[in-house]
Amino acid sequence: MTMRSRIIRLALASLLAGAPASAAPLATQLFGAVDTPSDQLPMPIGSYERGCGAGFVELPETGPTWQAMRLSRNRNWGMPVTIQYLEDLSAKVQAAGWKGLYIGDIGQPRGGPSASGHQSHQIGLDVDIWMLPPPRLDLSRQQRETISSISVRSADQRSLNGNWTQSHAEVLKLAASDPRVDRIFVTAPVKIELCRTAKRRDKEWLQKIRPYWGHDEHFHVRLKCPPGATLCKTQTPTVKELSKGGDGCDETLTWWVTDALNPPKPTKPAKPTPPKRGPRQYTMADLPKQCTGVLASP
Repeated sequence: MTMRSRIIRLALASLLAGAPASAAPLATQLFGAVDTPSDQLPMPIGSYERGCGAGFVELPETGPTWQAMRLSRNRNWGMPVTIQYLEDLSAKVQAAGWKGLYIGDIGQPRGGPSASGHQSHQIGLDVDIWMLPPPRLDLSRQQRETISSISVRSADQRSLNGNWTQSHAEVLKLAASDPRVDRIFVTAPVKIELCRTAKRRDKEWLQKIRPYWGHDEHFHVRLKCPPGATLCKTQTPTVKELSKGGDGCDETLTWWVTDALNPPKPTKPAKPTPPKRGPRQYTMADLPKQCTGVLASP
C-alpha cells in the first residue's frame, strides 16, 4: 500500500468513525493525493463548486488538434462528455484559422476541491482553454510548463488589447454553439466586444457568454449535466434567466467596466467579518456522501 493510499484510508476511517470536524483532513488533501480515477461508471456528483466525480477519463496529453498544458498538475481529467467536447472543438477551430487548442485545467483524477487555482472544476464538467492560438502542437512536457497564455484585456480592465482578434470571436462562437455547453466565462470586455460585433439574432450562443472576473488569458467552458447524470446539480440561475431571455447585451453589462472597478469608499469603518469558508476549507462532510465512495474506490 502506498503512502497516499494509507492517508486516504486513514482519513476515510476517521470520517466513518465520526471524528470531530476540527480533526478531519481537508478534502483538498484527500483528492489531491490521488493520481488515478476511480474504477466506477462515469458520474459527476454534486455541484461545480462542491462535488467530485466518478469514472473520469484522461484527456490525452497531445492529440492531432490539441495539447494539454501544465501536465505537472495532473488536472487533465474529466467526464467522458468533456473529453469528447474538447476533441470536437479543437478540430472545429481550424475553420477559424487556429491550429487547434491549448487546454488548461479540467479536473483532478477524481475531481473534488483542489489546493490551488480553482473554486470550481470539481465534477469534471469545467475546462479552461487558453486564449493563445497555438503556434505549434508539438511542445515538450517542459515547454508546456514554461510557456504562458496571452491576456486579451487592457491593463485598466475596461477594454480589449491588441492581442484580441476576430478569430477569438469565431472560436468563442464555435465553443458556445455546442448544445453540450451550459455557459462560458470570459473577461467582461470580451462580452462587450461580442455584443458590439455579433449578429444579434445569434442570441442562443451569445447568451451563454458570461462576464466574470479574471478570464482574460483563458475562457472557461462549463458543460451541462449530461443525460442520466442523476447526482449532478445543474447551475442556477440559467443563462436564459440571467439574460432575461435575450443575449445578455443589456445595461447591466457595462457595470463590469464602470462601477465594478470604482466601488464607493465606505463612509464608516467596516466591521470585521469572519472570512468566508470556501472549497479549500471543505472536509468530506461538506461534500456529497457519494464522494466518500469515490475516494475509497480502487
